[in-house]
Amino acid sequence: MITLTIFSPTDFQGLRGPLIIYDPEDPQKHLYDVDDESTIFQVGDSWHNSTVPLLAGYVATGIVPVSDSGTVDGAGRFQGGPAVPFAVTNVVKGQRYRLRIINQSARNVFTISIDKHFLTIIEADGVATQPLLVNEIEMLAGQRYSAIVSTPPQLSGSLALELINMAHSFTQTRPLINNAPFVSGDPSRNLNQNATLSRGILRYAGGRREDPRTPMTLGPDPTNPLAFVEANLKPLVNNPPGIPDVNITLNLVVTTGAAQWNVNNVSYLPPVVPTLVKILAGADEPANFNVTENTFLLPVNATIQITFPPMLMTKLTPSTYTEYVTIFLILLHPIDAFPKNNFWVVKSNSSDSDVINTIDPIKRDVTAVGAEGTIVRFTTDNIVMASGTDEVRTDVEPDAAWEGLCPAYDALPSALQ
Repeated sequence: MITLTIFSPTDFQGLRGPLIIYDPEDPQKHLYDVDDESTIFQVGDSWHNSTVPLLAGYVATGIVPVSDSGTVDGAGRFQGGPAVPFAVTNVVKGQRYRLRIINQSARNVFTISIDKHFLTIIEADGVATQPLLVNEIEMLAGQRYSAIVSTPPQLSGSLALELINMAHSFTQTRPLINNAPFVSGDPSRNLNQNATLSRGILRYAGGRREDPRTPMTLGPDPTNPLAFVEANLKPLVNNPPGIPDVNITLNLVVTTGAAQWNVNNVSYLPPVVPTLVKILAGADEPANFNVTENTFLLPVNATIQITFPPMLMTKLTPSTYTEYVTIFLILLHPIDAFPKNNFWVVKSNSSDSDVINTIDPIKRDVTAVGAEGTIVRFTTDNIVMASGTDEVRTDVEPDAAWEGLCPAYDALPSALQ
């Protein structure tokens, strides 16, 4: 049993929150002193428009929307907006804090760093890792990390000197988290977006109640070779993957100028009878599914390897599109449960294209595909049906059925809605 952080990737709107399961026998508990509600960090993206115009604009133009701001525990600022208070975490010198950082964004990728502090990763997506010291952490939507930050009991001379013209000393407010890169979107298209306003505050006891006066940094030393690389993550308890029984290659191609993804040259089209309905009705033959459903049948109790070659960008007539990619992996075994399935990242997109690790790869449930290629393995021993790619997307546009879901809510006075 390990201490677990669970979060389901979200859409653009709605309430968001994690489930934290604390393990009193955490094998790495000796590495930190504080691990409670105050050390949970939910980073997210804020959107001023609803998903309806965002989705319509994306479908019409193929231009990826960009969020208006990044948030920490729901608080954030946008360019030209009000100076709302940043989220504050109060700390005491000489303590070690386990930060549970959760990217609950719909789209944003965040680079997480704390000015003048190193981070030691000990968990990724609910899987305990060997301690990994880094300056910063890049987080995709839906990813979770536990990172230990130590608050020094006293300052070294060089560190104090460096801070004289900024925050004067560690007793002052320190900037915490984050600058925000943008996934497939151009931040210049949204004038509200200012990555330097996406931050929180790590405030030492006795520090003045003020905003950080230091510039955005990538940790203690941007020139130090401690940048985060996913391939460097190693499991605390190694359980290497087996030799694959089934090999699947999924070529993902993004079409520039159009809202379209192709999987093995196939663009997803929703069938008349939804794929999941077919599965629940007992469909278990390839002939039961259209090619455009991107459905793969897998044997039970097998090791599956999926290879995502380096992604390509293509141009296509923008009149044809799909909103997102869905790949169904159907496991031929009568288990009526849908637990989340971790996979081994034997080839991370963060590593060179020829670096494959089958000895001690990290297991997790969210990883990236991109220019360097990705290879994952998993076993079909605990699930019936799973989504092979967990898409990050806008909501489907509301229709008449959606409007009828909650007439009681619609009947409430606007002040109560």
